[in-house]
Amino acid sequence: MATRQNLTIQLNQDLIRRARILAAKRATSVSRLVASELERLVGDEDAYEAARRSALRDLDVGFHLGGRRIHRDELHER
Repeated sequence: MATRQNLTIQLNQDLIRRARILAAKRATSVSRLVASELERLVGDEDAYEAARRSALRDLDVGFHLGGRRIHRDELHER
């Protein structure tokens, strides 16, 4: 398990009050709500970057769309 570290943030009082209510409804803490959301955001970013790299690799290789492959010279024979 990774070492955990505290993080201090400043938030609007109303947001803190509403976050406490939400945390209570979900039977968790505000800290856990924030940690979960950050984990989701970072995970989404990691997944996006992996998909982006994969798509760029596919574009470099190209796609065979069926049909016969014709070389340029064949097309321009006279």
